[in-house]
Amino acid sequence: MTFPHHRPTDPAPGYGTEPPYALDARIERLRTLAHAEPRLAGVLLYGSWTVGEADAHSDIEAYVFLDDSPESRADAPDGFDGAAFLQQLDPGLPLRLVHTNQFGVLTVVFEDLMRGEFHLVGASTGIPEMDGWRGMVHLPDPERAVLLDRTGQLLPAARALSTLQPPEPAATAQQCADELANWTLMVAHLLARGELARAHAFLGTMVAPQQLKLCRLLRGTTAHWLTPSRALELDLPQADRARYAATTSGVEPDALRRAARNSWGWSRELIEEAAVRWGTGRSAALHRDLAALLGS
Repeated sequence: MTFPHHRPTDPAPGYGTEPPYALDARIERLRTLAHAEPRLAGVLLYGSWTVGEADAHSDIEAYVFLDDSPESRADAPDGFDGAAFLQQLDPGLPLRLVHTNQFGVLTVVFEDLMRGEFHLVGASTGIPEMDGWRGMVHLPDPERAVLLDRTGQLLPAARALSTLQPPEPAATAQQCADELANWTLMVAHLLARGELARAHAFLGTMVAPQQLKLCRLLRGTTAHWLTPSRALELDLPQADRARYAATTSGVEPDALRRAARNSWGWSRELIEEAAVRWGTGRSAALHRDLAALLGS
């Protein structure tokens, strides 16, 4: 999922400035279809549209709660043809891609290249599970996010997520610090072995997200917590963006090793800053040995 962020009044030119007219129209069509489909108990939008961040490049993302109550005439959730239902969002135009992604989410591509992600879940279990979203999901305007609430249960569940709950600083910073040491050590061993492509992948997928989370925690910009690279250009100072850029490279040996050294150097500074602020622990000896292994 993506989560809320209030953009500055002067966003960077070309960043999020094109109105989401096609998305608006598709959402209204989804609302109409949902109300006409008796097998649905509720529809909840999430993502950029629900927090006022949507632009012409945004996806449509929703939870579609199926009526799985004993008295319902609906089929079991697995029997609902989600693709056929979503096809109605673009009547007369074929969906250009329909598949269930690696997270089990029905994903489609519409004729105009807009992406859509739709979680099809039974209402009896799916709506109560929303209570576990607190601290991860923020719906500042629940009435805007809920397109259908046939049982009267979805809107109260969405309202419970209307207050943003940032991560607990000390415990979260400690987790990030430990993750950074662990995964950077993995990168160091991969580089020593000569697995450059794998080291490159680990830097981007395992190390960088933890760096950005720790950086966001320190800077007080945690709204995009689960997708820490989201709106990075707007959320973090130029100095942090430059440090992040220096941790990236291609797979050429010298450039990749330099990026790994830069990455660990930035991680150490963030970890030290967190330790001073929140009293989190770190092993100075391990940090030095890691730097030596990377050739720093």
